[in-house]
Amino acid sequence: MTRAVLFDLDGVLLDSKQAVLTTLAGVATAALGRRITVADLPSDAVTTPRVEVLSALGVTEPDELCETWWDVALATAMGTRLFPGVMEGLVALKEAGAATGLVTLQRRSRLAWLLPPAALDLLDTTVCREDAAPKPAPDGIFLALARLAVAPHDAVFIGDTLTDRAAADQAGICFAGAGWGYAGPDALAAVGCQVVLSEPSEIGPGLLCLSPGAQVWHRRPASYAKRS
Repeated sequence: MTRAVLFDLDGVLLDSKQAVLTTLAGVATAALGRRITVADLPSDAVTTPRVEVLSALGVTEPDELCETWWDVALATAMGTRLFPGVMEGLVALKEAGAATGLVTLQRRSRLAWLLPPAALDLLDTTVCREDAAPKPAPDGIFLALARLAVAPHDAVFIGDTLTDRAAADQAGICFAGAGWGYAGPDALAAVGCQVVLSEPSEIGPGLLCLSPGAQVWHRRPASYAKRS
C-alpha cells in the first residue's frame, strides 16, 4: 500500500511571501502610474486573491494586467527560496517509500524558476493552476491522488491557508497546517485544524502517521501540535 503526502507550494515548501508582495506592488505601480509599495498593500494581501488586492487599490482589469506583467515581476522579485529543512524532509519521505505531490495555484511554467531542479525531482506529481479548478475546490487534490493511485484515507495534505484547509475537507483527506506559512498558526487553529506543524523541519516520514489509513495513527509524533 502506498501512502502519500501532498503539499501546497507558497508558504509551505517555498518562502515566497516577500516576493509575492513585491510583485503585487510592482503590478499596481505599473497599472496606476504611481509608486505603490509593499507598505501600501492591505495587511491580508498575501492570503487574498491577487485580483481582489489589485482591484481594491484601484487597478482596472486586473486579470488582464496580471496575464501581462505577473510572471515578469515575480521572476525578478528577490527572496524566493525553499524553507530550511524542506529538501531534507522530501528526501526522507522518498526514502521511506512515500509518494509526494504538489497542488498549487502557480502555473506550471513557473515551477522551473521557482523551485530547484532537485526539489522538483522529489515530487512524483505536480498539479498546477491550469490542471484543475483552484482551491478551495478539491479537484486538484483528487487529481494528484488519482495520478498517484492513492486513496484519500492514505494521504495527508500540508497547506498554510484557510482555502487549503477547505480543499482538504472537501476531498476527505487529512489536513495538517503549516504554521510557518501565510495564514499563521492562530488562524489555522481558529478554523479547527487538529494538527498544526511548527517548523518546516517537521516535514518527513512522521507525517504519514497522520493519515486515517495509517496503522500507526496512534503514534502521532509528539512534536506536532494538536489543537483541541
